[in-house]
Amino acid sequence: MPRDIPVGNGKLLVCFDSYYRIRDLYFPHVGKENHVGGNYFRFGVWIDGRFSWVGEDWKIDLQYMSDTLVTDVNLYNEALGILLRCNDTVDFHENVFVRKMSIENFHEKKREIRVFFASDFSIFGNDVGDTAAFDPKTGGIVHYKDDIYFLVNGKTEDSEGLTGFAVGQKRLGGLEGTYRDAEDGELSGNPIAQGAVDSVISISLQIEGTSTATAYVWICAGRNWEQVRVIDGLVKDKHPDTIISRTSDYWHLWVSKENPRLELLPDELGNLYRRSLLILRTQIDWKGGILAGNDSDVIRFNRDTYSYVWPRDGAIVANALDQAGFSELSQRFYQFAADTLEQGGYLLHKYNPDGTLASSWHPWLNKGHPQLPIQEDETALVIWALWHHFVYRRDVEFIKPLYKSLIKKAADFMCDYRDKETGLPAPSYDIWEERRGILSFTVAAVFSGITAASLFCEAFGEKDVASRYMRAAAEIRDGASTYLWRPELNRFCRMIFRDDKGALQIDSTRDASLAGLFAFGLYSPHDPKIITTMEDLRERLWVKTEVGGMARYEGDIYHRVSNDFPGNPWFVCTLWLADFFADRAETEIEVSPAVELLKWVANHALPSGVLAEQVHPLTGAPLSVSPLTWSHATFVATVHRVLRRLGKIKVCPECGMEVTDQAPKEHWLEKLYADTCNTIYSFCQVR
Repeated sequence: MPRDIPVGNGKLLVCFDSYYRIRDLYFPHVGKENHVGGNYFRFGVWIDGRFSWVGEDWKIDLQYMSDTLVTDVNLYNEALGILLRCNDTVDFHENVFVRKMSIENFHEKKREIRVFFASDFSIFGNDVGDTAAFDPKTGGIVHYKDDIYFLVNGKTEDSEGLTGFAVGQKRLGGLEGTYRDAEDGELSGNPIAQGAVDSVISISLQIEGTSTATAYVWICAGRNWEQVRVIDGLVKDKHPDTIISRTSDYWHLWVSKENPRLELLPDELGNLYRRSLLILRTQIDWKGGILAGNDSDVIRFNRDTYSYVWPRDGAIVANALDQAGFSELSQRFYQFAADTLEQGGYLLHKYNPDGTLASSWHPWLNKGHPQLPIQEDETALVIWALWHHFVYRRDVEFIKPLYKSLIKKAADFMCDYRDKETGLPAPSYDIWEERRGILSFTVAAVFSGITAASLFCEAFGEKDVASRYMRAAAEIRDGASTYLWRPELNRFCRMIFRDDKGALQIDSTRDASLAGLFAFGLYSPHDPKIITTMEDLRERLWVKTEVGGMARYEGDIYHRVSNDFPGNPWFVCTLWLADFFADRAETEIEVSPAVELLKWVANHALPSGVLAEQVHPLTGAPLSVSPLTWSHATFVATVHRVLRRLGKIKVCPECGMEVTDQAPKEHWLEKLYADTCNTIYSFCQVR
């Protein structure tokens, strides 16, 4: 089930499902400690002796207020004759979640309406040893274990405090949970429980006929009892409306601080661009880790989540943030990568947001032989993204401590970790984490990483080292042209690998990740070999239904819906095709296919603007993790790619200057990177 409307501030992240239930709550690291643990918080209403939890019997519209991280939710129950308009946010500074509920009474008579909010915490992801207790000082309920505390409280617009409360045990000895206590409209007032516990609070409102009244609930997060009391006092002192309005203003300011030429694109693309930036922000931890996605429902698939820092995903997101002008966030990621780089100069599979090593399925032993359990593109793309960051920011002081410890260390590893026969990067796991070999995408990524390192060395005056890196990049390109380009297929292959006897074998499966061959500068998008490859992928991987979109590769079984299609449509794969159209375009008309693919993405987003990993090929419904950080980052990056191309094509009729979305230094970046690639090409033996 997708997470339609995440809200967060880098330390506290709250995610809702399509029934408007809180399903994930992370603190103090985004993506690490999920204190809901696969359960959900309920939200219900009692009126005229009838009770209903918000869910299937309600018409639910989940969206955000424009250009901010404050939700705009409408909940309508015809049988009860009420409409709830809710605004949720996590304060941009304090670790507190706030909900405002404007409740409209459609009946002509005055009615009492009781709102119930049921909290089902499993602190640290399990419900062993939790405590829930009423706090007389604040009038709220405190849930705690070890050094994690949550205080749940509420009020109406006219009065302070709760109408009722109850705490108790859940899913133990036949007890479903304390939430059941709410369904008669009354709460027991039990003040404390320990073990597997939950709680319910209630707020009562008297609403005149055809009128509206307002109530609020909030959850304070802290490391001790006094800390959550202080935050609770701040909410009461400032008023929840102020918390919501100041947070709305903050995110409006944040998302509008840079001004790319979005007016060159359809309005819906500009809206999704800004929404994507805001969604990206919710998935970034305060220590710099960029989480792949925080949707705990995927646990059902393999008993693990996407709530980890994949260096590849992080590098792609950081690069998108750099292009969009949010380099202060990308800097934290690059430092995170430097801090987690292994002594050998490589990054492992994935990390927790606190920098510790995360779970992995890549073995250190393969057929009795030791191996590095890495995806080498993850190391390479960090250096590639860091070079682009350096050109955008020219922040020499930031790069200086990373030059030896990250850039050269990783580059030396990439130069050395190569197959002796082909000159290509040695085998590692692929971008999809399913197979091991010498992958075309990885080859392109390593080429880009070594090229970026050579540029850094040139800038820092180590020309001999720069030359060594450039020659290694040239050897990799020679190997790609010799071994990965397959004349018999008239396209590149996905990978080569060695059989048990050591002989090279070819995997000719069509794979959308072949787009990396031009995206990272290994080949020009105008190269005939790239053109035939991308045209072939477009023909064979496009999902031929009314939904459309590009599949990952032929025979993809991950969340597979039907064998009639190569796989399900993925947002990133569809956007890679858009990148190809944009990079090749010489006229405004030739850019239009890329714009149409951007519109395809916008048309298949959730109403809130959230992008999943993939969509159902027949219904267009989101599949797998949602939101997927990579999807939003790729959309942002493709928008900039399209705008840069339009900027070179469209010329101001008055002054003759290019209409561009970026500062002139980005053109310098493109020229410098292209000049370096051309220098590397001059070393190549294979054309």
